[in-house]
Parts: sequence; C-alpha cells; structure tokens
Amino acid sequence: MSKGRRADIGLPIDAKAAKSRPDAARGSEAYDRIILGIDPGTTVMGFGVLAVEGRELRLLEAGAIRFEAGDDHTLKLRAIFRSTIEIIEKHLPDELAIEAQFFGKNVQSMLKLGRAQGVAIAAALQRDLSVVEYAPKRVKQSITGNGNAAKEQVAAMLLSILKVDVLPSSTDATDALAVAVCHHFANSGRASGAAAKRGGGKDWSAFIRNNPDRVR
Repeated sequence: MSKGRRADIGLPIDAKAAKSRPDAARGSEAYDRIILGIDPGTTVMGFGVLAVEGRELRLLEAGAIRFEAGDDHTLKLRAIFRSTIEIIEKHLPDELAIEAQFFGKNVQSMLKLGRAQGVAIAAALQRDLSVVEYAPKRVKQSITGNGNAAKEQVAAMLLSILKVDVLPSSTDATDALAVAVCHHFANSGRASGAAAKRGGGKDWSAFIRNNPDRVR
C-alpha cells in the first residue's frame, strides 16, 4: 500500500503558524491567508505552504513526497489524495495554487500527470479550498520575468522573494513554492500580465459552482 514518503522538508511550521479561522488553533500570530502550492506528479509531489501577511510572504513548510515506484497507479493516486489532505489539515490553507499539466509527446505520461493533478484538486475541493491552476511558463514569468527561465533561476529568485537562506534541495518543492508565490503575486497585482482574473489561472471551484450540470 502506497503511503508516500516525505523528503527534503524545509522550515516546518512553528507555534506562530495558526491562521485566522474560528476552527483553527490560534497561536501568537494570525495570518491574512495561507496558500498551498503543489507541483503534482505520480512519482514525486512537491508542496509549499506560504503565509501572507499584508504584501509579505512567510515560508511555513516545503518539501517533496515520494511514492513507491512499484505501486499500482491507482494506489499512487490514493496516496496523493491522502497526502494532500494531510497537508491541508496541518496548515489549514485558504487556497490551492497548482501547476498546470504541460503538453508532451508521451501521452501515457500526460494522462498520469493529469490524474495526479485532478486528485490533488479533488482533495482541496473536498476541504472547500479555492483552487487555481497556473501554466509553468506563467509561473516562471511571474517569478523571474522570463517564461523560459531555468529551475535554478527560479530557485535563486525564491530565496530573495521569501527572504530565506536555504530552500529544499528538491526541484519539485521549489516548483511548488514558485506556483504559490505566483498565485500571491497574481492576487496582489504584482505579477506581469495579471490583467486576467486571478492571474490568468483557472478557478476550478468557481467553475463547478457555476456549472453543476457539466460535472459528473
């Protein structure tokens, strides 16, 4: 049975990381909102949790969850769902920002990635989170100003934006943090090309509410 194994966990949540919800355990500090970023995958799922204080960001936790390579695909999907729920229950985020599926030549890989993304979205919707999807180029453009930037460039900019000395070594974790930061910039009007609602992302929770007849 696949349970998922965490790796490269950085800057775990501390006693001040309670959020301002009536049902949340309050710490000595409450945040305006909390954003969960996810880089989906059936082998590794990166995640990053950011707290928003005005226009400032605080890194609460980031890391990568690895799934057993030999497991059946459906077991991996269950592990992704449960892992996402676990992160949500720990940090009580308000929003999920998730990286959109890219288009490649391997159809089977694209199908598996799309399922992984869908399961993570389903977990967030079950917990009533707002869900927004961002294309990889959109994320890189928001963080570095260059939609074709290398992962190393994105990670370097994240160090400066988040004002931390170190990030998890996993690129899956930094990709997840990048999509969370992109979502914050989109909502604060700091992202380039942010004229479209929510930074050009797709708000799936709003779509489902407005189109119940199209969801089966």
